[in-house]
Amino acid sequence: MDIRQLQYFVEAARLGSFSKAAKALYITQPTVSKMIRQIEEELGADLFYREGKSVKLTDAGEILLAKAQNIVESFHSLSSELDSLRKLKKGHVRIGLPPMVGANFFPAVIGQFHRKYPKVTIRLYEDGAKKVENDVENGILDIGMAVLPVDETKFHVFTFAEERLELLVPAGHRLEGRKSVSLAELKEEEFVLFQEDFALHDRVIDACVKAGFQPRVVYESSQWDLIAQMVAAGLGIGLLPQTICRDMDRSRISILAMTDPVIPWQLGMIWRKDRYLSFAAREWIGFAQGLLKDKGDPGKKKVDSST
Repeated sequence: MDIRQLQYFVEAARLGSFSKAAKALYITQPTVSKMIRQIEEELGADLFYREGKSVKLTDAGEILLAKAQNIVESFHSLSSELDSLRKLKKGHVRIGLPPMVGANFFPAVIGQFHRKYPKVTIRLYEDGAKKVENDVENGILDIGMAVLPVDETKFHVFTFAEERLELLVPAGHRLEGRKSVSLAELKEEEFVLFQEDFALHDRVIDACVKAGFQPRVVYESSQWDLIAQMVAAGLGIGLLPQTICRDMDRSRISILAMTDPVIPWQLGMIWRKDRYLSFAAREWIGFAQGLLKDKGDPGKKKVDSST
């Protein structure tokens, strides 16, 4: 069993698919299948079983994953440390982006970084903010964009967006034409929310509970544009950040300010305090901070090249 086999296994376990793992690793699916079959033969145990179109870990697979993640992470750290020792401006950075964050804040940053450091590969993983935070904590990702607050005993944090949630209602809704609405006024409404692995899911539900009611969630999605479309179709109301609402088509949707309470939406770039950062990752953090500093909190942590 070698490090490459373990890398393929960890990626297949993370994505729940041999084909998706092959795509992420830029290899063929038969290669992934072959490598995992070799591990299974060596260990004398099945590591995956099929469930619909995805694969799930067996008990043996769960045990191997716990060990393999540490081994793969140690290997990446060794490679990164050697690159930094040579002062070579090449390498790769693993960055987690929630869908809303990636589309609205980072295309320009990534483009400028690539032009300056063409030999650095940026691998983007698009997941909900809660999963991104968890993957940074577990070393699967180097850097993540998360909805704040996070545990600052574990993470360095650079805040780059401080906004609030706004209310979306369909045309003809009883609240259409109002400038602002209190959360308590939405007690009898049906909600269209992000799925549970998105931080905004819990944020909205917690705010509603504090306002004295449990929201009736009728639909959940991982895509903000689908949420907006469902609201426009009259299937419920939605709560989305100002950045998303700013450029939204308002021909079928009205957007109202939320008051009493205001529900904040803060975004931060996070990375672990107790883990080695590669030269490429340190360059990325410093570069992104420089471009986003006008939106950030100057009191937050700046990257230290000795981290």
